[in-house]
Amino acid sequence: MPTSHERMTGVPWDASYADGPAPWEVGEPQSAVVRLAAAGGFTGAVLDAGCGSGDNALHLASLGLSVLGVDVAETALARARVKAEELGLTVEFAYADALQLEKLGRTFDTVLDSALFHTFGIDERRPYVDSLASVVAPGGTLYVLCFSDEGPDVGPHPVAKDELTAAFADGWSITAIESTRVETRFHEDGASAWLATITR
Repeated sequence: MPTSHERMTGVPWDASYADGPAPWEVGEPQSAVVRLAAAGGFTGAVLDAGCGSGDNALHLASLGLSVLGVDVAETALARARVKAEELGLTVEFAYADALQLEKLGRTFDTVLDSALFHTFGIDERRPYVDSLASVVAPGGTLYVLCFSDEGPDVGPHPVAKDELTAAFADGWSITAIESTRVETRFHEDGASAWLATITR
């Protein structure tokens, strides 16, 4: 079933990668993810949900972490595997629907959602959060980096802070929501974003 983003654009996720980089592909990891990693924010087994062509996952793997990147875009996954081979990094990339992560049959100590949450409409958020709950180990950490509705250069799927809080109200503990930026190919200095740190 198409996500809210796919219905809005009329383009399936995989097609976003057909004619060169997708708008959210900037050729390097998100700076917010780099900062988190430098501060020791990623531990144990790591899941990158909606990994695209793998820049965040590859950065985390370069730090010695065990990383699985999943996406529904096979073209993006193929590019991610090529990048990993070129860099000599061991990273697992696999097809998975973010709304059915329980099918992975695995749990992770740290889960990253970099610019995925905001692509889901209100009606899709509960299934998505339930899906995330199935893969975050007890005591594990989830990071959500999403477009914010505050500040300049708002992205195409802005999320209000109270919407983020409401989505993770049941069975989760939000330890921080900070303002940051998400780099895209269309925002010179990044788009306004939230970075939420959430635990199970």
